[in-house]
This record gives sequence, C-alpha cells and structure tokens, in this order.
Amino acid sequence: MQSPEKKTVAGDEKKRELFLRQKALLETFLATGAIDRRQHDKSLRCLREKMGFGKMP
Repeated sequence: MQSPEKKTVAGDEKKRELFLRQKALLETFLATGAIDRRQHDKSLRCLREKMGFGKMP
C-alpha cells in the first residue's frame, strides 16, 4: 500500500502532465489559427488559475 505522501506526489505529477498537455493544445490552436493570441492568453491564464500553477511552464 502506498503512503499518503507518495499518492500526493503521483497525483501532483498527473496534474502537471495534464496541465502541460492542455497548454500544448492551446499552443496548437494558436499556431493553426483556431484561436487568436488574446484567446490563447486568456485561456492559459484561466487554466493556470484553475489548476493552481501560477506562472509555471
């Protein structure tokens, strides 16, 4: 059985991986013209706030 600390680390890593995938998707949308820079920046700001990443990657 995993300790609560190990579960938290694993959960944090999964959350970070999800954040990075979502960020990459936003960048793809921007690169292909699906969204403009303003939409990208607003969506990224909201994503960071909701996931608790502040100014991270």
